[in-house]
Amino acid sequence: QVLEEFSREVSKMDWPSGSPATISYSALDGYLSKYQNPRDADPMTRVQAELDETKIILHNTMESLLERGEKLDDLVSKSEVLGAQSKAFYKTARKQNSCCEIM
Repeated sequence: QVLEEFSREVSKMDWPSGSPATISYSALDGYLSKYQNPRDADPMTRVQAELDETKIILHNTMESLLERGEKLDDLVSKSEVLGAQSKAFYKTARKQNSCCEIM
């Protein structure tokens, strides 16, 4: 692409005897700065980098979901234990109160 633009802008007669001082091709600086970052220059590299970033984010999200699931399992088991203890407390309290009826 750079060669095609260069050949359109600069006469072929100037090529053999030309030097950077005598031939002005200003687009070269723009191309050099553009292609310094391969992600900006190559669409496939950019897509691959975006896929890698998405994969990392998805992996982190899955890990947090698994941790959250484990925490929910802990809460369920604790609530079951608490429910059993409160039922036992209720039965004990009823037995204790049954002997002391107030008339």
